[in-house]
Amino acid sequence: MEGPRRNGHTLVELLCALAILGGVAGWALPTFREISLNTARTREVNGFLQAIHLARSEAIKRNGVVSLCPSPDGARCTAGAPWQAGWIIFANLDRDSPAVRDTGEPLVRVYPAWNGGRIASSRTTLSFRPYGQSGVTATFTFCDLRGSEAARAVIVSQTGRPRIADKSSTGGALACG
Repeated sequence: MEGPRRNGHTLVELLCALAILGGVAGWALPTFREISLNTARTREVNGFLQAIHLARSEAIKRNGVVSLCPSPDGARCTAGAPWQAGWIIFANLDRDSPAVRDTGEPLVRVYPAWNGGRIASSRTTLSFRPYGQSGVTATFTFCDLRGSEAARAVIVSQTGRPRIADKSSTGGALACG
């Protein structure tokens, strides 16, 4: 004869399940953090790459100079402002260098601030000519709280073509300082 049927689990079974769940969560949480940080950094790098391609194509389309500059307010270039505060693309009608957005110069696009990190740059502004060239090389290094090991750089050649790097020219980590 069979005894009464039990529904449910014993305390020991529940404690074992919680221990396994805790171990898996402890292993997975750092991975989720890395994924989140990588996604945020990649989004910003891709946004900046898109801005470079847009400025370059607008310069060709308008047959004039189109510039990028840091702009915390989204309306004018701010000398000395960090790139992570946001940047703008505008038609630089007077072709000034370093680029300054004057009254009457059309604003092409505004990019918001990146609060998740810092963008170090070798240039205060970047301008593209009608034939697609920037005329100067530039490096923009995107660093988050993980530092140099997780940094990415957008390098713009004199021909105006950008590329992404995860190492310095010597093969080491990128500089975030």
